[in-house]
Amino acid sequence: MSDLWKLSATEIATKVRTKEISATEVTQSHLDRIDAVNPTLNAIVQHMPEEALSAAAAVDAKIAKGEDAGPMAGVPVTIKVNIDQKGHATTNGLKLLKDLIATEDSPIVSNMRKAGAVIVGRTNTPAFSLRWFTKNDLHGQTLNPHGAGITPGGSSGGASSSVASGMAPVGHGTDIGGSIRYPAYASGLHGLRPTLGRLPAYNPSGADRHIGGQMMAVGGPLTRTMDDLDLSFRAMAAEDLRDPWWTPAPIDQGNFSRRAALCIRPDGMDVHPEIETALRNAADILAAAGWEIDEVETPPLQPAADINAQLWLAEMRMGVDKLVAKENEPDSKHVFEVMQSLSAPVDQAGLLNALQGRITHLRDWQLFLQKHSVLLCPISAELPFDQQSDVESADRFKEIMRAQLTQLGLPALGLPGLAVATGSAAGKPMGVQLIARRFREDILISAGRDIEAAFPAVLPIDPKP
Repeated sequence: MSDLWKLSATEIATKVRTKEISATEVTQSHLDRIDAVNPTLNAIVQHMPEEALSAAAAVDAKIAKGEDAGPMAGVPVTIKVNIDQKGHATTNGLKLLKDLIATEDSPIVSNMRKAGAVIVGRTNTPAFSLRWFTKNDLHGQTLNPHGAGITPGGSSGGASSSVASGMAPVGHGTDIGGSIRYPAYASGLHGLRPTLGRLPAYNPSGADRHIGGQMMAVGGPLTRTMDDLDLSFRAMAAEDLRDPWWTPAPIDQGNFSRRAALCIRPDGMDVHPEIETALRNAADILAAAGWEIDEVETPPLQPAADINAQLWLAEMRMGVDKLVAKENEPDSKHVFEVMQSLSAPVDQAGLLNALQGRITHLRDWQLFLQKHSVLLCPISAELPFDQQSDVESADRFKEIMRAQLTQLGLPALGLPGLAVATGSAAGKPMGVQLIARRFREDILISAGRDIEAAFPAVLPIDPKP
């Protein structure tokens, strides 16, 4: 039973419920895997083996009594250190918050527990969850199991590294600027950024989010299989009225037109040739699965990305800038300074204009996605970045920002996006992005399954140098 860490979440839940294996055996196998690979990768930065084994024993006790242990019975999961988990510090990668101990669970943590999942550790994020790289002065740097020189992505880089290496089949991430989709891409996984309001979000340890976070930040899963993504997404999305944005929309919404749009270069992005190849290959796969493919131009994304920056930086300038200075972590200071230089402060009129513009752009995208049930487009214009390349220079950071247009534009629109793993290219993981209209994650997952079926299964890997 020592290799149970190789199983998918769907396999684990089925085998635990049928008593083929126990949740305790599964949990111990994953804890052993963490002991074996985490010292190299530094993905999990808060450990809780006793707590995990106790939760697993509770799942086994329920099953022994003939009770329903939940759809994720015994499935090991990781939680990102920027949301509350009772009894653990919500550090957000900061020395300043190392003693901020949560007194209750955030909604996603509560929902995962209710579904029978077992939390085996909490994963790393860059300071302030600000980068597409994962490093901070409190927890250190997280490595990508596909190669130490490749970013695991950010800000959910600890989540992606933990799932790709088999520490858990499901990792929780958050996304306000690509922090689920990009780590999935960089680590060879699938990652879902749900619709705004689909998953409940609230950190009891902190104040309510400013408007940018309320309108753009979401949580979601990173997994190795689409079945696992579907399973964990449904568990995370359960009702929790502590978040007034949570929306009781059905996940399964029936038939949809199997018509997909393909856009290789949204807003004229300078896309790497290997990424174009991956997109055209994915379009061919969808066509073979019965989708009608139209290669088209999309509504503009750059205005939405500009709104993202305006809202995000507006709230960071309301005190977070002082925390950046106080934390004095070199990388986040550099990134924050360059981001500030790219987006001027907004006054009251500017903020109101940004909010008005958001509706205009969302309307255009909703109408576009009514004609095409799903959009196939790049996750990034570049192959996964080399480690720490965003702090090489201000010019390189600006190049990276341009490459991440689809990561930045989507959150301001509140639309769902799915990163789908499609193998590798030039020695790095490769993937494509699917986008649908609001609350149609079911379409994304359906198209994602069609693409997934054409590639070898994504299996956990040992860390590569």
